[in-house]
Amino acid sequence: MTAASRPPEARSPRARRIRALVVDDSVLDRRALTEILRADDAVEVAAVAATGAIGLKRIAEVAPDVVLLDATMNDASTVETVRAIRASWPRLPILIACSRAECAAARQAIQSGATDYVTKPDSPSADDRARCAADILSKVRAAAFTPESPPPGGPARRAPDPVSTAPLSLGPVTAIAIGASTGGPTALARVFASLPHDLPVPVFIVQHMPPMFTRSLAARLTASSGFDVVEAADGDPVAPGRAYVAPGDFHMTVARGSSGCGDVRIALNQEPPERSCRPAVDVLFRSVAAVYGAGALAAVLTGMGHDGTRGARRIAESGGTIIVQDSATSVVATMPASVAVAVGVDGVYPIDGIAAELCARVRRRAAPLRHRPPSAP
Repeated sequence: MTAASRPPEARSPRARRIRALVVDDSVLDRRALTEILRADDAVEVAAVAATGAIGLKRIAEVAPDVVLLDATMNDASTVETVRAIRASWPRLPILIACSRAECAAARQAIQSGATDYVTKPDSPSADDRARCAADILSKVRAAAFTPESPPPGGPARRAPDPVSTAPLSLGPVTAIAIGASTGGPTALARVFASLPHDLPVPVFIVQHMPPMFTRSLAARLTASSGFDVVEAADGDPVAPGRAYVAPGDFHMTVARGSSGCGDVRIALNQEPPERSCRPAVDVLFRSVAAVYGAGALAAVLTGMGHDGTRGARRIAESGGTIIVQDSATSVVATMPASVAVAVGVDGVYPIDGIAAELCARVRRRAAPLRHRPPSAP
């Protein structure tokens, strides 16, 4: 009996660790990735493979929870391997392991259906290795237990009932701002797939990603949804029905132009990172609050850390609306949970309910009966 055919009760998530498959044609890289994974007591390396073809066989044999796939395989392209995995295992998380010089290959793999990417250590320095190891392990842990791929034997997590407020017309929503981090590309794709192309307001997005990946993200969202999504450029005029993705390594803000109150433009800067992030959700949210005030509608999606909490507080103080993704459908729930606890929110929704709620609140403003915490920190 193969691992994939074992009964669910024999593979309870409580009885085992996260099972990882490493697919890389470099002996040194396989060894480095394996050592990083084995340093975490919550992870076991179920198998390794030197080619994409062998990797496909190992998936059938060991039923991993997550696959780490080299960005530049020699026997077959990484994109072909991703597509083959998706054809047979559509919900299996795939993390593309790349060096900093292999960003283009990683972007293509993500466009073809890979879940996310991780960066291999590029130098022998202890700091670089520790930084890469922390990123790899956090993304392995997050990807292994996504709602789309629950642990074998474990029941799919049920999203809690949405928390919302009673509808009351208090003025129009004039802009949407979205913040996301770990798990964000997939979450954003699901949101934009359900947004109407004629949405009468602009959408601003901060997704924690390095340079080059954000342009690919914008193209991927446009291709999969038909919504007009672009990587923002400094000075871009803001238009309704268009979404602007903050470019990697740049903070994105909005500012009033000089030609009148209706003239809003994108402004980019490389001021210091906030909460170790550039772009930062906090930076975007603060500027959206300043420009759009009570017309701002913010959504905080899946992500690790607390970026977005301070900016969400500014939006709340300006009379704007805040909704967040629920923990059950978040890959990592700390970003939306931080906003909910520290600021309070107008609604909590599963990822497949976010687009409908955004549209509903654009059509008619809901009363800001925000579920505030007992005391804000």
